[in-house]
Amino acid sequence: MRLDKIVKELGLEVLTERDIEKEVKGVYIGDLLSLVMANASENNLWITIQTHLNIIAVATLVGLSAILIAEGMEVEDETIKKANEVKIPILRSKLSAYELACRLYELGV
Repeated sequence: MRLDKIVKELGLEVLTERDIEKEVKGVYIGDLLSLVMANASENNLWITIQTHLNIIAVATLVGLSAILIAEGMEVEDETIKKANEVKIPILRSKLSAYELACRLYELGV
């Protein structure tokens, strides 16, 4: 499913420049960066509450479609700036990771 459709269907806030025409081929949920690097797959949407700069390095290394910040967490300006540089969309929702996973499952992701 295309990321822009997910953004629309879930009412997600887009924190980075509008580079959301990517394909999403699955979801990974987790906050431990080493587990994300070991277990997430290319073109996954990553749901996390982590917001520091290192999430961009992990997303780039794995080839993730986007990062979805749960619980409405604040994202550091430096993180957003780096995400724009490497074209990794950062999205945000007030929903929990569990609620987001349920909604994404309902959409068929």
